[in-house]
Amino acid sequence: MSIARVQTDHYRIALPVTLSDSTHGQMTHFELITVRVHDEDGAQGVGYTYTVGCNGAAIHATVARDFAPLLEGQRADLIEALWQKLWWASHYGGRGGAAAMSIAAADIALWDLKARKLGAPLWTLLGGHDARVPCYAGGIDLHFELDKLLAQTDDNLKKGFRAIKMKVGRPKLSEDVARVKAMREHLGADFPLMVDANMRWTPDDAVRAARAMRAFDVYWLEEPTIPDDVEGHARVVREGGLPVATGENLHTLYEFKQMIAAGAVTFPEPDVTVCGGVTGFMKVARLAEAFNLPVTSHGAHDITVHLLAAAPNRSYLEAHGFGLDRYIAHPLEIADGLAVAPDRPGHGIEFDWAGLERCRA
Repeated sequence: MSIARVQTDHYRIALPVTLSDSTHGQMTHFELITVRVHDEDGAQGVGYTYTVGCNGAAIHATVARDFAPLLEGQRADLIEALWQKLWWASHYGGRGGAAAMSIAAADIALWDLKARKLGAPLWTLLGGHDARVPCYAGGIDLHFELDKLLAQTDDNLKKGFRAIKMKVGRPKLSEDVARVKAMREHLGADFPLMVDANMRWTPDDAVRAARAMRAFDVYWLEEPTIPDDVEGHARVVREGGLPVATGENLHTLYEFKQMIAAGAVTFPEPDVTVCGGVTGFMKVARLAEAFNLPVTSHGAHDITVHLLAAAPNRSYLEAHGFGLDRYIAHPLEIADGLAVAPDRPGHGIEFDWAGLERCRA
């Protein structure tokens, strides 16, 4: 089956509520870039990536101007070969950023097409381990007042979540500690509670914060410092006393190799829309497995549930708060703390294209 046409679109999606973290500040919109790969038989596969309000046009242009001509006319089922083709075509100006995210969107579409043509759910095509994946609610809630934070938590518990992540990184560490303490008291002992600093701190600050939060049985501390500081992460792991999750801002397998080999991460955390798509994510998952590490995820939960369902070393799936469910026919199913990988062919995401059209960038 050869690729007849590659279609890419760019949307600006308003968030249902304004979200906030320590790096991006107030977030009112996110940008969605979709890729549809059509084969000569009329079948199509769908992929996407997203940004937090910036750089979406660069990704859209990369796919439309550079990648589509390279893909059209090629065999759609030779996904690794196509991945390498896009990687080396964009290597000089890429190796990360918009190039890696453009590859991700195209790669997801190719995997979706292949699975649809075979009539198989993506998670079984990737090997198949367990369709039911532990899942947590990823709050983007740094500036929520405490009563709003606790109300959001109660709402997530009603939705079936049995693990919660909250944001930290407020101006005063005492404020973070008080909020984590309140969440722990609200959730009770042994309930998995993750905290996410979104790269806010220096390694010294992160070690201080980790030690201050140890008393509240934090499941992991996420992105304590910038992703470029491998040794800083290793210091936080060694001296902070909390497990560390990081990786959502890593774009390549080689960046994950450096972080893992340095002992700088406890829970590698790739984002399928950032690290080169399904192909890149699964390589990171296997690398983590070789180091006896559990792999978690960031964002794009409707796709990622398939990838973790195929990984024996999977940890928690993050259910993100970007509100894309409004434009998807079958949102992620969550029951008793578990996300269920669907049995529909491909990744099973069916977009409301007419609804998205109203959000065209």
